[in-house]
Amino acid sequence: MKVLKFGAIWCAECLTMRPMWEEIEQEIPELKTEYYDADDHQELLDRYEIKKIPTFIFFDDNDEEILRLQGLQNKNELIEIIQEHLDK
Repeated sequence: MKVLKFGAIWCAECLTMRPMWEEIEQEIPELKTEYYDADDHQELLDRYEIKKIPTFIFFDDNDEEILRLQGLQNKNELIEIIQEHLDK
């Protein structure tokens, strides 16, 4: 499973999510994540049709999108989602 994370340094929700994601990534080392700053990656915002940040796009092992979340998230719910889809 891979998660693309889109945010920006001026986004309060993004700044709140950053340490949460760091904890999740330490707890689930097999999870692959990539972070993109919205101010520096307009081509990816367009490609993935990102309208709001933070946005988190979850992909299976075949690079098919399986879930998209926007805004502030709950850590425990994110962990449940990741564990449910980790082997897909």
